[in-house]
Amino acid sequence: MAEFKTNVMRMLDKEKVGYIAHEYPHGKEAVDGVTVAKLLGQNPEYVFKTLVTKGSGGGYFVFVIPVGKELDLKKCAKSVGEKSVEMIHVKDITKVTGYVRGGCSPLGMKKPYPVTFHITAESIPRIIVSAGKIGYQIDLEPDDLLRLTNGATADIVK
Repeated sequence: MAEFKTNVMRMLDKEKVGYIAHEYPHGKEAVDGVTVAKLLGQNPEYVFKTLVTKGSGGGYFVFVIPVGKELDLKKCAKSVGEKSVEMIHVKDITKVTGYVRGGCSPLGMKKPYPVTFHITAESIPRIIVSAGKIGYQIDLEPDDLLRLTNGATADIVK
């Protein structure tokens, strides 16, 4: 990969966290995560997508799950102590996170939101998430990502 660096990569460099940068072919539109895993030649169980929700209390919550899985909003709400959570509208992603749809990383959002990873993040050797820009992913140790996001883990998928 060329010497292109996203803000997420610069953040990892500053924290002296080892990672592997991946680039995949892309247009202006995001592709689904399973396709990203295939383009990278990676196990889809190690490639996670970042989803942003809004709780009934008005706060935002970030959930990071394997690309082939679907979020269970009831389990998510329970995991963060909310009555309910709902996905934010696509039009609000940039305003809330600073990222565009398909390039949302659990690292480096505009504000620090509570981050919950699917429980499998505790048992996989590597985790791959967006590097903050469509077409770029970072591959690192799950413990590093959990530490940097102050992340928790829970069973949050259907």
